[in-house]
Amino acid sequence: MAHLLMVESWVGAMGTLLPRAVTNAGATFTFLTRDPGHYPQTTHDGTPHPLRRGRAIVTADTNDAVVAVDAARRIHGESPLDGVLSSCDYYLPLAAEIAAELGLPGPRPEAVGAACDKQRTRNKLDRAGIPGPRHRLVPLGDEAGLRSAAEQVGFPLVVKPTDLCAGMFVRRAGSWADVAVAAAELRRFEVNARGQWREPVVLLEEYLVGPEFSVESWVRGGEIHTVGVTDKSLGGASGFVETGHMFPAQLDAEDRAQLVSSAESAIRAVGLDHGVVHTELRLTGAGPRIIEINPRPAGNQITELIRHVEGIDLPRVAVELALGREPTLPRGGTGSRPRSAAVSMLVPGRAGVLDRIDGAIGVAAHPAVAAADFKEPGHRVTVGADNNSYLGSILVTSDEPTGARALAEQLSATISIGYREMTAP
Repeated sequence: MAHLLMVESWVGAMGTLLPRAVTNAGATFTFLTRDPGHYPQTTHDGTPHPLRRGRAIVTADTNDAVVAVDAARRIHGESPLDGVLSSCDYYLPLAAEIAAELGLPGPRPEAVGAACDKQRTRNKLDRAGIPGPRHRLVPLGDEAGLRSAAEQVGFPLVVKPTDLCAGMFVRRAGSWADVAVAAAELRRFEVNARGQWREPVVLLEEYLVGPEFSVESWVRGGEIHTVGVTDKSLGGASGFVETGHMFPAQLDAEDRAQLVSSAESAIRAVGLDHGVVHTELRLTGAGPRIIEINPRPAGNQITELIRHVEGIDLPRVAVELALGREPTLPRGGTGSRPRSAAVSMLVPGRAGVLDRIDGAIGVAAHPAVAAADFKEPGHRVTVGADNNSYLGSILVTSDEPTGARALAEQLSATISIGYREMTAP
């Protein structure tokens, strides 16, 4: 049986989908983590969590590349590995480095590092002549430099970190006062959720006007295979929280072709030659503009939307690529599969403690609902400022090309959320 090394993981959807994909590919995995306690022991039904169903859990400091590579070598020596992968953005460069050190299939570490750093991505795209927003990088604490950069980029602009994900600390700024507040907020967040020291810089980018999409692709031997385009709904307190997705996106052929062409050009520009890639873009009046390139399967159930409509399981594609295999893809047409699928995310409007979610049982029982998941009462709720704040998700399918989005939003609107005040721990 093929043996994979899984280096850390997201705790959300991909923490379930990727282990499932390993099993479906006829493989097993060893889970390498610095903190096993970071991950759930069980699922809602009391069975062991998928991340705990592998061959073994090995503890090592995955924030130290030298230590992590040495641990991988020991594992490889005791039970030879056939591949390495991760779903967590903070460990994608490490997974690529381990694969390279062990001579296993994988993307070039330099390319993964460039894709995972928003400023390095911008630099690569600029050098390749791919149109993008005006942008400036400024050290945190350099107020004069920040003012100058803001004037050069122009208002409105976007303030963002270079090394975080899930929309964390991404803010729209319409004035210098907004920039100063956003930069101060980011400056206080010195260490990410995985205990890694952050780059003390801030990236200012021109605010791009237009709907947002993502292009889902996989790459093998430098050849890019694009599966399709997903659309995106945004909202929450920041305006950048992903509140929903639909696949396939409702687009005319020309816009779809432009988005795919831009995404594939960006993938080549950063040098990604192996693996699954999730590229985010905005379709502006001047054409597509790259937001970011993620060298991993998409989150927020996007891969499940694709699996329902196309029959392509992108987490499994990621596993098979990590093993050096040609991905297993469905043959023939879509048959009886739905023509669209959408997910609606429940975003809290306030902070507090979750008291109840009314209407959840009825929504889950709806015949069009393929999956529904909700937080349990007692969950501590933060205001919906990023993609880490969700209270649940509703995934629906439809036989109409664009029917899934409206249905998902209608069902989501029937949910009522009750809170109680948060008390000191």
